Amino acid sequence: MDSTPKFSRILLKLSGEALMGGLEYGTDAEEVQRIARQAAAIGAGGVQVAIVVGAGNIYRGLKAAAKGMDRATGDYMGMLATVLNALTLQDALEGIEQHTRVMSAIDVKEVAEPYIRRRAMRHLEKGRVVIFAAGTGNPFFTTDTAAALRALEIHAEAILMAKNGVEGVYDADPATHPDAKFIPKISHREAIERGLKVMDSTALSLCMDNDLPIYVFNMGDEGNIDRIVHGESVGTLVSNVPTAE
Repeated sequence: MDSTPKFSRILLKLSGEALMGGLEYGTDAEEVQRIARQAAAIGAGGVQVAIVVGAGNIYRGLKAAAKGMDRATGDYMGMLATVLNALTLQDALEGIEQHTRVMSAIDVKEVAEPYIRRRAMRHLEKGRVVIFAAGTGNPFFTTDTAAALRALEIHAEAILMAKNGVEGVYDADPATHPDAKFIPKISHREAIERGLKVMDSTALSLCMDNDLPIYVFNMGDEGNIDRIVHGESVGTLVSNVPTAE
């Protein structure tokens, strides 16, 4: 493996479920620490690391809306839940002496900085891990879209999309289709047209329009993030390069 990183700046997208470990809900401290070690390790290797974290381990606005709650209210509650996860991850990172900043898209100034693009980029340039909380700050937009938006704003070279228990993108849900086929490479457009659940369609379209590659990988293997940033073929690459027939 080449010791020189392929990327100088990446955005890691973590689902809330990535923080659960083997729990049914909530946060597994050991899993959070494991994620923190991986982020700190690639940071120590010279890669600037930004993180967007979801809140599926705590709250889901869509599920609340389905039960009669106003969708906007549910989404705002979900944004607040991402702040909780961001603070948890920040604490784990700082516990291993990795300087970290949480930047929130909604005003919670007692616990997080407001999101200011140039300030975020300055933090990254100083070697700090930056965790973006509260999504885009707007209801009806997922943390997938927040990841795509923030990655573009800070000029990240790739999004690393962490998945739980799967190696990347499949042509069907492997949890319900045991014969689902793994897809090592696919274009943004084809993923959208085939309805593959890489990330939501708004986020995928944003990445496609701005030629931003997405690496979908299994978070369960602690070496995967390091392998990706050093150019190894891991998981599924979603890019603007059409899939060969």
